Amino acid sequence: MKINAKQIRDRIEQIDSIPTIPVVVRKLLKTVDSPSVSLGEIGEIITKDQAITAKLLRMVNSPIYGFPGRISSVSQALILLGLNVVKGMLLGISVFEMMEKTMVGLWQHSLCTAMAAKTMAIKKAIKDPEEVMVSALLHDIGKVALKIKFPEEYKEAISISEREEKLIREAEESIFSISHAEVGGWLAEAWYFPKGLADPIAYHHRPMLSKYAPDRTAIVHVADILVRARGVGFGGDNLVPPVNGKVWETLSLSRDDIKDIMIVIDDTSSEAEGIML
Repeated sequence: MKINAKQIRDRIEQIDSIPTIPVVVRKLLKTVDSPSVSLGEIGEIITKDQAITAKLLRMVNSPIYGFPGRISSVSQALILLGLNVVKGMLLGISVFEMMEKTMVGLWQHSLCTAMAAKTMAIKKAIKDPEEVMVSALLHDIGKVALKIKFPEEYKEAISISEREEKLIREAEESIFSISHAEVGGWLAEAWYFPKGLADPIAYHHRPMLSKYAPDRTAIVHVADILVRARGVGFGGDNLVPPVNGKVWETLSLSRDDIKDIMIVIDDTSSEAEGIML
C-alpha cells in the first residue's frame, strides 16, 4: 500500500527534526526570508558556528569552485557568491554525511552534477551560474529526506530498484506515490528558495514542467544524466535515463561542449574526496 502524499509532505517539512542540519543553518533558514535582514546579520549567524564556517570556506576555496584561496570570510563569500548560493552550500555541507549514509556515492554524484551544470550554464550564458550549480548540488536532496523520515520504506525502494532494474525514481513512486524530485521541491519551498533555484530541484526529471526556470532546469536534467552516463558516483541505480528530446534540442550542445563537460566531471570526481568535509 502506497503512503499518502500529504502524510509524506507533513513529515518531510518538519525541518527541525532533521538531525543533520545544524542549529545555525536552521536559524538561517528561518530568518533569511525577512526583508529587513542584512548580509552582515546573516554572516554573523553563520560565523557563530566555527565548524560550519570552516567547512564553508574550505568548500568555496576548493579548486573546483573557481575561487582557490580567494575567499577568507563568510561576509566575502556572501558578497561574491550571493545569499542563495551560500545557503545552498551550507545545506549541502550539512547533509553530506547523511547523503553518504543514504547511498554511498551520492555526494560524489551530486558534486559532479553541480560542476557539470555550472559549466553548461556558463557555456549557455545563463545568469548566475553559481545558483545553477547549487540547485544541481541539491537536486537529490529529496532522497536524503525520504531516507531520514521513512528509512525502512526507502530501503525497500532501493531493493526494488536493484531487483527489478527500475530507475530509483520509479521504485520510489511504487512506494511513496511521489519521487525524490517532488520531495526536493517541497523542501526548497519550505527553505524559502527562489523559484529559479527550486524549479531545477523539483523538475530535474521532468524539465518541461518548469515554469519559472526552464533553462536552468534543462541544464540540471542533462547534467544529472551525463554524470550517470559517465559512471561517476551513485545516484540510486546503475541505469542511464533518456534525455528529454526537446530539452536536448533547446540546449543545442556541441561535441566540444560535451567533451568539455565530461572533462569537468572527471576532474571533479578526482577532486571530490578533498571536498568531502
